[in-house]
Amino acid sequence: MTTDASVSTTALIDSPPPGKRRWWALAAVCLSVLVLGFDGTILNVALPDLAVQLHATTGQLQWIVDAYLVVFAAAMLPAGLLGDRFGRRRLLIGGLVLFGLASLVGTLANSADTLIAVRAVMGLGGAFIMPLGIAILPSLFTPAERPRAVAVMTAGMAIGMPLGPMLGGLLLNHFWWGSIFLINIPLIVIGIAACLWLVPESRDPSVPRIDLLSATIGVLGLAALTFGIIQGPTDGWGSAVVVSSLVASVLLLGGLVRRERTQPHPMVDFTLLADRIYRWSTIAAVLVSFSLMGALFVLPQYLQSVLGHDAFGTGIRLMPLMGGLLVAARVAERLVAKLSVRWVVAGGMLVVATSMLLGATTGTGDGYGRTAVWLSLLGVGMGFTMVPAMGAAMSALPDDRAGVGSGLLQTLRQSASAIGVALLGSLLAGAYTGRLDTGRLPEPLAHTARGSVSAAQAVADRLHDAALAASAHGAFVHAMDLVLLVCGIGSALSAVLIAWRMPGSTTRGASAERARAIADATVVESGGSAPVQVGEGQSEA
Repeated sequence: MTTDASVSTTALIDSPPPGKRRWWALAAVCLSVLVLGFDGTILNVALPDLAVQLHATTGQLQWIVDAYLVVFAAAMLPAGLLGDRFGRRRLLIGGLVLFGLASLVGTLANSADTLIAVRAVMGLGGAFIMPLGIAILPSLFTPAERPRAVAVMTAGMAIGMPLGPMLGGLLLNHFWWGSIFLINIPLIVIGIAACLWLVPESRDPSVPRIDLLSATIGVLGLAALTFGIIQGPTDGWGSAVVVSSLVASVLLLGGLVRRERTQPHPMVDFTLLADRIYRWSTIAAVLVSFSLMGALFVLPQYLQSVLGHDAFGTGIRLMPLMGGLLVAARVAERLVAKLSVRWVVAGGMLVVATSMLLGATTGTGDGYGRTAVWLSLLGVGMGFTMVPAMGAAMSALPDDRAGVGSGLLQTLRQSASAIGVALLGSLLAGAYTGRLDTGRLPEPLAHTARGSVSAAQAVADRLHDAALAASAHGAFVHAMDLVLLVCGIGSALSAVLIAWRMPGSTTRGASAERARAIADATVVESGGSAPVQVGEGQSEA
């Protein structure tokens, strides 16, 4: 559901901040959302350390990532509606408090299972922070000022994208792994104080009641699907647990679609997909998100455990991806004006496919130079695909449906990200364990080595077993190449599909300013952080 920011539909409980103070209020909102960007990129760098220090298997690493994504995707829509009804600032602060408490508990977690639970709670907090942080903007700025406000917010959040891996690497080199969550606490405290002092309260009491049943079905369906995919390589795809989980996910998600199609005010409006421009733009954004999450899941483990770089060095070496994305995102708008969204998006998908296929030829003797090349190409392809596709999706909708359309788009993207980590992580785990030679090891150590390449490297270091390290490196590179090959083939087929089916023209209901704002904000979250979508005067949920 969405709320219009005009005075006729949005009740301002507090007066908007006068003069320059409203720009300080914008800084407070930026700080509130920035913590999500830090958390997403820092976590990617920390995965190898978590594998060693918490004895986390590849499946548990998948859940550490996916527990956040599943809850975030399913809770974002009802969180936005709750904020509209009960007060956006109030629930934004509530989300910050929840995120902060979960981060504090996360610093003390002593097992992978505890950290998975913490990440789920952080996902719930993030589901309140992101949409409500964006929805507060209309209460601060006039329609004429909002494009500038969005630009400032985008620039502020973009800072966290490259700094996250470097800051995470610096912390991991000098402190224990929990420090990556501890860094959230001062940011959250400052954000809460600034919101209380500077940000006015606003709400829209006319929004419909929350459909808690649909929200619950969505969480359970995504969780069951993710669980079944992650457990498949370990328990066997024909095991009762895996089959029952996958069947339950189909029933739950199918029931959710059917229920939402019969509701007078659906929380997830699937009828929006009837619009060809919106449908194919959404499909493009979903497909490229799937591939990106696969790359971000395998790369830190490759850079640290195979190439031997420390956490800080890994963060630095991820920068070509960010640089390529930021450059291409700025060029994409001009290319769309000269060509069309269809050809720019299809071309971007081909660049993504080329980068993945180049990465899939990596050998154990290759250095970082080859990785830097295909990482840069991947960033360029992401910029040419994600930004125009998401801008076109929103420009295809009339103003009064922009919020619910953005909510559906982000829910599908986050769901695809979770499924991407589950599927590609399971492919990685199966290929890695199938190639790893542990025949000379005692079973307890062999079991540990099969858990992840980082664990195998730790065992090899302890035993001074060069053969085990070489086997682990070779097995992981083989598994990584297989993951990237699947992503590359999928991206190439997606490019053909988009070029064939996506309409060329996207000038429909929304304003150009709103589409540009959405495209600019997309640059920030495409690096693995939480989504940033804004429609002029609209709450995305």
